[in-house]
Amino acid sequence: MELNKLTPQEEKVIVGKGTEAPFSGEYEDFFKDGLYVCRRCNAPLYRSESKFDAHCGWPSFDQEVAGAVKRLQDPDGMRTEIECARCGAHLGHVFEGEGFTDKNTRHCVNSLSIRFVPKENVAEWIREHGDAAGLGKKR
Repeated sequence: MELNKLTPQEEKVIVGKGTEAPFSGEYEDFFKDGLYVCRRCNAPLYRSESKFDAHCGWPSFDQEVAGAVKRLQDPDGMRTEIECARCGAHLGHVFEGEGFTDKNTRHCVNSLSIRFVPKENVAEWIREHGDAAGLGKKR
């Protein structure tokens, strides 16, 4: 698997399991139609339809692309870490039971861990990177 080159700041979050400062990420207050992919390996992670404003300082999603995110017990024992299921890139944490959406789940994701593909470019992105996640199928 080919991995994208990361900036030192991206590496600190993605590899070092860091956290960007709240309200500082490029996707925190960003609501365009498209797809969010792993910045490290380009795996599809979240559709824009699952993004919502939790007013928490980080991009929030209530559902991942099927099979895209792996959940792990955080070393602090109190939270659940989320990683890209393909490459293990640290994404952030997942919280349940907060009542923000009907799915009652909040994936709190670092903007530095993801990249946005605009809706009009998703078909091209699928041709370039493949459609293992079934993104091209009608929903």
